[in-house]
Amino acid sequence: MGLFTKDIQTFDDLFLHQLQDVYFAENQITKALPRMIEKATDPELKQGFETHLRETEGQITRLERVFALLGEEPKGATCPAIEGIIKEANEVASDIADKAVLDAALIASAQAVEHYEITRYGTLIAWATQLGREQEAQILKSILDEEYATDDKLTKMATTKANAKAEAVSEPV
Repeated sequence: MGLFTKDIQTFDDLFLHQLQDVYFAENQITKALPRMIEKATDPELKQGFETHLRETEGQITRLERVFALLGEEPKGATCPAIEGIIKEANEVASDIADKAVLDAALIASAQAVEHYEITRYGTLIAWATQLGREQEAQILKSILDEEYATDDKLTKMATTKANAKAEAVSEPV
């Protein structure tokens, strides 16, 4: 089901499609994070990615609860946006030899993923509320709070350590 197809006729259909989109995205992220863990060289970053992998698995479980509340089977809708973000992250990571620069790039890539998720969950919460689905909105809000917290941790890692280390290996222009 594409975003603008005849399969989406109602606001409920649109909500379900966005839920399927983010469910697909979270499942793709669980496949991408082990590669990021493997590539990360900073122990704090590696640990952060490991923590986020476990957190993402819990988010998938909560999304499955939202599907159950809707009386739907959990199912993902292919999301070209997250596929593109992950593809770009993999390409960038494979092109960088310096470990400090690589860690900065991994943080940037992870933040691109987090920002995508933040937009999706914010929209889903607004729509769930509009549809009178307060229980679903609360579950989605708990996930959104985790996404914001992860983004904040990544920003702190980047601005207090990783970016400065990456800059230190740069050659003067």
